[in-house]
Amino acid sequence: MVYGFERGKLVSQLGHKILKNLEALAHLEVENNGKPIWEARLDIQSCADCFLYFGGIASTISGKHIQLPNSSFGLVKRESLGVVGGIGAWNYPLQTCSWKVAPALACGNTMVYKPSELTPLTALALAELATEAGIPRGVFNIVQGSGETGKHLCCHPDVAKISFTGSVQTGKNILKLAADDLKRVTLELGGKNPLIIYDDCDLTNAVKGALLANFLSQGQVCSNGSRVFVQRSIVDRFTDEFVKATTQLAIGDPLDNKTQVGATVSKTHAEKVLAYIKQGVGEAPVQLCGGERVHMPKPFQNGYFISPCILTNCHDEMTAVREEIFGPVATILPFDTEEEVIHRANQTPYGLSAGIFTNDLRKAHRTSNRLQSGTIWVNNFNVTPVELPFGGFKQSGIGVECSTEAIQCYTQLKSTYIEMNDIDCPLYNTQ
Repeated sequence: MVYGFERGKLVSQLGHKILKNLEALAHLEVENNGKPIWEARLDIQSCADCFLYFGGIASTISGKHIQLPNSSFGLVKRESLGVVGGIGAWNYPLQTCSWKVAPALACGNTMVYKPSELTPLTALALAELATEAGIPRGVFNIVQGSGETGKHLCCHPDVAKISFTGSVQTGKNILKLAADDLKRVTLELGGKNPLIIYDDCDLTNAVKGALLANFLSQGQVCSNGSRVFVQRSIVDRFTDEFVKATTQLAIGDPLDNKTQVGATVSKTHAEKVLAYIKQGVGEAPVQLCGGERVHMPKPFQNGYFISPCILTNCHDEMTAVREEIFGPVATILPFDTEEEVIHRANQTPYGLSAGIFTNDLRKAHRTSNRLQSGTIWVNNFNVTPVELPFGGFKQSGIGVECSTEAIQCYTQLKSTYIEMNDIDCPLYNTQ
């Protein structure tokens, strides 16, 4: 058995391998997913950070000694689960893989990981680097395939836990499969998240936040704040600045450092996003910009590039406001009071994330305390340091990724009672 300190060194070594190969992995992620190269570099850096973080805390995973009456005592031991099955998403292929593999290995588990069939490449590269880092063969394993492969992984009797990142509906299906033999699950699912912009905010930072909340990775981000609630007194000023910044985003070759918006992951998904926009416009909103396929020159003529879209004149009952589009579509929703916007923001079956822009710290705390979301950003958006837990409320998930809290998701507790005296047994009769 490899104990915590030794495990930690191996997990950390994999983090260093990622850093050493950052540029190659970033290029591979662009080929994998279509996101801009600068964004892929940030993703790969975050993956390295994840392995270095969990490698650093592996030796601190510990139990408790509890003193009991008459010198007896108890030991509470935190043990690994065994075999963990991971199923990843296509929007952040290597990051969703790293967020599962790093804590699982740090806790002494083995991992069988299935990347999305749309983005199979970087998980394989990570497994190769794991071998180079000295992680024994068979500890981190990759299986490729479609949803049927994931189903077999969920149903395998030797798998103790499933960790999944993806859509709400698929997460529900996985939960049903895992229930047959009561597997543990971590589900990081979708959302329809609010971004609340109060009239006392720094307007420039709010515009920057709205860009981060809607157009990273071509809008294909589960935590995006696509319901942009703007206080009525500044809605016109904000909208003008937001549209101006959005129309200046550079769409093009994902490997060009100047590109800010890359390609949608597939034709099928692009057509779904465009259909949502068409339906949304049919419900009376005004399409201020974008929302169209951008035809690119060779060699990208077959790619699906969508111009970032902003819809205004929106209302809470619109399909584009209620359902997760998973594309570059922002909807602007005016509000008048703090009480009103908190109520409207919570009127969703999801609760993954939320954003608040205000210069009033008391208002930020009041709003944050009442929002039904697992992650809340104040005066920023879509920042996910590994030190903080990331997970959803309501139908946005079960359990968390990242931080020391993830250790609880990849271990189980064993209690041992140690008796230090003769047993006082009323059932024992010496006569």
